[in-house]
Amino acid sequence: MKSMTIDQLDLNDTYTYADYLKWTFQERLELIKGRIFKMSPAPSRKHQEVSSNLHGIMYGFMKEHQCKLYSAPFDVRLTPRKADKSNKIHTVVQPDICVVCNLDKLDDNGCVGAPDFIIEILSPGNTRKEMKDKYEVYEENGVREYWIVHPNDKYILKYILDEKGKYTLGQHYFGEEIVASTVIPRLKIQVNDIFEE
Repeated sequence: MKSMTIDQLDLNDTYTYADYLKWTFQERLELIKGRIFKMSPAPSRKHQEVSSNLHGIMYGFMKEHQCKLYSAPFDVRLTPRKADKSNKIHTVVQPDICVVCNLDKLDDNGCVGAPDFIIEILSPGNTRKEMKDKYEVYEENGVREYWIVHPNDKYILKYILDEKGKYTLGQHYFGEEIVASTVIPRLKIQVNDIFEE
């Protein structure tokens, strides 16, 4: 049987996690509110260096913590906190890095529900997805802390979920500044270390 490509699907239609499981595309994709978003075929070298630096720093710290650390590709199936008559999952994302503290959310396929902490690293062409679409689904699904990493401009944008379930105005961190996690106590990273080549 001839394999399909994403382009053979109706990109204006909406899909569920059940559909996602059936697909055998070579291309990587994410579902956000049922809509298909193509992922770049392979992240850039700079993206991978930043991801490796972050994962390495966090891994050493997380070994002493009960939470689990994961890097993409790792499926996160988001289930909105708002009442929904459907039990179908319409959002499946692959964050660059995520931390899950409620281990009951983990299964053999990844995570069901919001991780506590997500880090996305921008790549050319995915800025809108991270800055708007993912921001919205992470906020409405209850991701408590969300960092957006800007490799080209070498800064971190940090959002924290407030008691009303909305992200506070993002704070920027540059150079020798220390970005500290609000969700993971004692996790502090100098921004320059993230962008070290």
